[in-house]
Amino acid sequence: MTSFARQRPLMFIGGLIVAIITGLALFAPWLAPYDPSEINVKVILMPPSWEHWCGTDTLGRDIFSRMLYGARISLAVGFVAVGISLLIGLILGAVAGYNGGRTDGIVMRLTDMVLCFPTFFLILAVIAFLEPSIWNIMIIIGLTSWMGVARLVRAEFLSLRHREFVLAAQSLGVPSIRMMWRYLLPNAMGPILVSAVLGIAGAVLVESGLSFLGLGVQPPTPSWGNILIEGKDNIEIAWWVSMFPGLAILITVLGYNLLGEGLRDYFDPKLER
Repeated sequence: MTSFARQRPLMFIGGLIVAIITGLALFAPWLAPYDPSEINVKVILMPPSWEHWCGTDTLGRDIFSRMLYGARISLAVGFVAVGISLLIGLILGAVAGYNGGRTDGIVMRLTDMVLCFPTFFLILAVIAFLEPSIWNIMIIIGLTSWMGVARLVRAEFLSLRHREFVLAAQSLGVPSIRMMWRYLLPNAMGPILVSAVLGIAGAVLVESGLSFLGLGVQPPTPSWGNILIEGKDNIEIAWWVSMFPGLAILITVLGYNLLGEGLRDYFDPKLER
């Protein structure tokens, strides 16, 4: 463990942070000292104490408990949204990179067209016509974040399709679909995995921003974004309501970014500094 930490410090620190955050989210029902939706008017805006480690909000709800349950929401949005974007990006990028020619041109022009729209504002525009819900947030983030994956997969397939093992498989009559998913995709998984890890960090940020604007996960369901907005109007007298969920977002995004950078160095040692 010590040797690995010295050789891959970014991956080790990032993986440790991600493991801790994920563990807290998974075991939230057992770790949370209070019901995250329990209202207690006797302890409204109580500062951090032994009784309430991160204080309470404007309804007397325990912020630490709400943050634990909010971690489940934020991470779920990140994983599902990245899963959707990976599925779309893998299919389009693989088809474009393997076939090339006109197919490649059509897919890449579609990708460029979608990239012309600022992603966050595109999400806002779509959400304006839909009911705010966690499932809509997951799907919308996934449907608007596949472009980078498609470009990455296309580039990897373009560089792999003329390798000797691919030409040998083609000479044996291996079908195109089997070629793409059995031979090319496993050799391109390193960069794709890095993109997925970094994508989770981006999805957590987007979900938090949408919830802060009131367009994401709706109260009383806790998420880090809507906990933040609850403390906005009382930040001068109750700083803890905004500070702790803000730190949770910062640490989580930092952990996934460090893990992604560590994986990038691992899969391509030439990039190590």
